Formats: sequence, structure tokens, C-alpha cells
Amino acid sequence: MAVFTEVSESSAQKLLTQLRLGELVELKGIQGGIENTNYFLTSSEGPYVLTLFERLTHEQLPFYLYLMKHLAQGGIPVPDPVSDKNGDILLTVEGKPAAVVNRLKGKSELSPTPAHCAAVGDMLARMHLAGADYKRQQPNLRGLAWWNDTVPVVLPYLDASQAALIQTELAYQNHIAASSAYTALPRGPIHADLFRDNVMFDGSAEAPELSGFFDFYFAGVDTWLFDVAVCLNDWCIHHADGTHDAAKAQALLTAYQAVRPFTAAERQLLNPMLRAGALRFWTSRLWDFHLPREASMLQPHDPTHFERVLRQRVAQPVTL
Repeated sequence: MAVFTEVSESSAQKLLTQLRLGELVELKGIQGGIENTNYFLTSSEGPYVLTLFERLTHEQLPFYLYLMKHLAQGGIPVPDPVSDKNGDILLTVEGKPAAVVNRLKGKSELSPTPAHCAAVGDMLARMHLAGADYKRQQPNLRGLAWWNDTVPVVLPYLDASQAALIQTELAYQNHIAASSAYTALPRGPIHADLFRDNVMFDGSAEAPELSGFFDFYFAGVDTWLFDVAVCLNDWCIHHADGTHDAAKAQALLTAYQAVRPFTAAERQLLNPMLRAGALRFWTSRLWDFHLPREASMLQPHDPTHFERVLRQRVAQPVTL
């Protein structure tokens, strides 16, 4: 959510007119992530978010945008893309593919309690089931194939210990992916990036109400267990050292399985998928940190955080 492409107020007003959303009140760049350009776009009709896609193409984007619309129609609280008079939700702004979605209520909870984790687990399971009949297909573009391509690119930036860890883990994940248990894992559209800052809560701290999941632009068809693992690696760890937070993990997993119980293969492969999630984000953060793109407000994340998480998942396996 850095700003790579500047959007003028005149361009924003032209877009609002195209979408029949009234007059421009405020256009404000959003500081945060590192993939796309995002603005808070407030009009006389209400608050919205404008996203300009910096990596994804016009050909790839329908998967993400129509997935959000499919989930919204299925009762999952996600941003719902706005269509123009022709019914199109994939737009063009400043020469870039773009979309406008409604702005969710509430705020992110960066210091979650077990109650927050339970709410995430419950809604994640509901989201997986709601997306099971989504017809469009696109792989997780930051999955195993991308790790195999990208680890050699970041390897020169690592010391000997880090290099040994990342290469050993990549070999392990290729081994897991070739196993019969992995083949048996249930699959469907996943969010793949459901960190604390991609979830909104409303209500009180004592009784949090999950008001939405957002930022679906890493979504793809992959194992549902990988999506769970990504959540556990962010919501249910001690961020200072990457160690497992058993109480929060229990809350998330219990709530998830109350909606969709794990299969035998999922129970077997939980820790390998936790390791996979840590490898994925360590690799991508190394790539973003050492090979950054220019952008206003760009703040690459610390790669060593997920190195610590991976080391913990290897040393202290989590079992159900």
C-alpha cells in the first residue's frame, strides 16, 4: 500500500463520475504495504479505497476482483468492487489497471487477544467454504514455484547460516509438495496474506466484532491449510522472537475447526505448512528489502522476522 503512481484530483474526479459516486471530497495516499498504490477516496457518496495495480495485469486481475464479489455475495465481509455503468469492475487509472471498493468499518488490531484470533479462525473457515464453488482458477503466484525461482536470487545477500537454512527448507518444501498427504489436502481460493493489518474489527476490546478481511491481491488457489498457517504465523506468535503463542493458536484453530474440521492430511501437515508460510514471507521480504522498487512512502519489512519464525517452527514443531 505504498504510492508508486501519483493520482491527481482531476483523475480521481473523472473516475468518480465514471462510477456514479458523486463529487470528490478527499484523496489521500495510504502508507503501508509494498505491492500496489492505494488511496483513501472519499466522495459525497461515502468512503472508498482506490487501488492501482503495479504488478498484476489486466489478464490476472479478474480472478481477485470477482473473488471478492463472490465472497461478498456469500456473506463474507470483504471489500466489494464498484462497477461502472457497463458493469465493469476492472478499471484503468493513470494508465494502470485499477479498482474501487467500499471502505470497511473499524480498524486493524495489532495486539490481538485470543478472542480476536478466534474471530479470525471462524471467519477464515467460512471464507474457505464460501469460496469453494468459485469457478475462476489462478494459482498462488507466491507459491512453491515462485520460491524455487526467487531463493537463488536472494541467496547472495545471506550469510552462511541463513543460506543453509533457506536452501534446506526449500528442499524440504519440495519434498513435502511431492507427498501423497500434500496431494490430499483440501484446496480452493485462499487469501494467502491474512496478517493483522489485513483484518478489520469493530466493537469493543472485550467483545471484538470482525468487520472485514481485505487486500486480496495475493489470493490464489492453494491448500486451505497454507492459509491457516499464514494466519498462525502472524496472529499467534510472540513477535519479539517468533515463538509460538499456544493460547492464541488454540483459539484460532478451535474456532476454525468448529466450522470446518481438519482432515487427517491437514492434521499431519500443519507444521510443514507453518514452515512453508514462514519460508514464503522470509523469501518475499528478502526480495523486497534487497531489490526494492521506488515508491513514495515505501517501507520494506524486516526480513529477519520470518527467519526467526522459520527457525522456531523447525526447532519447536506445532502439532494438533
